[in-house]
Amino acid sequence: MFDDFYGLTGRPFQLTPDPAFYFESATHRKALSYLGYGMAQGEGFIVITGEVGAGKSTLVAHLMKKIDPAQMTVAQIVTSNLDGDEMIHVAAQAFGLEVEGHDKASAIGAIEGFLHEEAREGRRCLLIVDEAQNLSIEALEELRMLSNFQLGSHPLLQTLLLGQPEFRQVLAAHPDLEQLRQRVIAAHHLDAMNAEEIQPYIEHRLECVGWDGNPAFDQRVFAELHRATGGIPRRVNQVMTRLMLLGAVEQRTRIDSAMLNVVLSEMQSDATFPVEAPNPLTKTKGTAAPGPVKYVASQDNAVGERMLSERDRQIEELQHAIQGLAEAKNADADLPRELASRLADLELRISEQDQAVRQVLTLLIEWFEDGAQRKAA
Repeated sequence: MFDDFYGLTGRPFQLTPDPAFYFESATHRKALSYLGYGMAQGEGFIVITGEVGAGKSTLVAHLMKKIDPAQMTVAQIVTSNLDGDEMIHVAAQAFGLEVEGHDKASAIGAIEGFLHEEAREGRRCLLIVDEAQNLSIEALEELRMLSNFQLGSHPLLQTLLLGQPEFRQVLAAHPDLEQLRQRVIAAHHLDAMNAEEIQPYIEHRLECVGWDGNPAFDQRVFAELHRATGGIPRRVNQVMTRLMLLGAVEQRTRIDSAMLNVVLSEMQSDATFPVEAPNPLTKTKGTAAPGPVKYVASQDNAVGERMLSERDRQIEELQHAIQGLAEAKNADADLPRELASRLADLELRISEQDQAVRQVLTLLIEWFEDGAQRKAA
């Protein structure tokens, strides 16, 4: 929706990794350097770790664009929790091999034969394993065994392991992975973007889809966006998609921090904003309810806020009354029947108050979303 309103040629903040949107932050630049060094060695393991959404898959997609298939054959695995035997068969499938008999020995033989054939054709082989934190120790050990294949003194297979931070910890400390650790020739942990990189990151992705400065952004938006998302690219994309959608709905040509606060409050309330985001912007006391009601005209919005405020005041009074009655009930098992009746009556009033306000808010939403409904609202 917002791409049409702002004249964009595509979705700038999609969550699917796309090398066309690759942004070289400082941490990604370091990761590429380590990858370049590691791949130049032509052996062993390269390990890249990072938080969920830090850009590991986008980094690999960018790397794949630079690889000449005439010089290197690449197979990629996105793992589930595999044991050792499963790892061998999945690796064979990743290289396009059909294993007769489906036994481990046949799979290993097929992989070795394939690696020798590729070497004779002058091609190196790279196996990329994503979500490596899901692998069992046995599966990791099988990957190490595959790295033993050689043609003369030349290793035939190099492996790139991508994983979340816990994989880094397992690899560093598990006693059964000492031999694999000795074969890691390059490793890097992808950090989050720093505050100064948020604006270039957003503008880069917008420019990839024909952004001409509409919408413009207040400078405070970038600092607050970094604070809310921790600089994790996928979280930034989530918030920016909602923010630009709000801009299109309200027909804004400039995005400000007030709009960002609205979006963050909504995402926190509907659980789409990741709870692990460090230091998220919190909803302040007195802020109107999240959702489409925030988009109605200012006069109607004020009416909605007053209704919510009155509803909250009444509920608070009723809750205090209920609490007092409940305490009295706990203190005296022989609570008079009339007090028990009043307790039930107050609880019913709370339910009715809440239902009435929800109905009015629904009418306001329909009024905003469809002008034809205004008379009925």
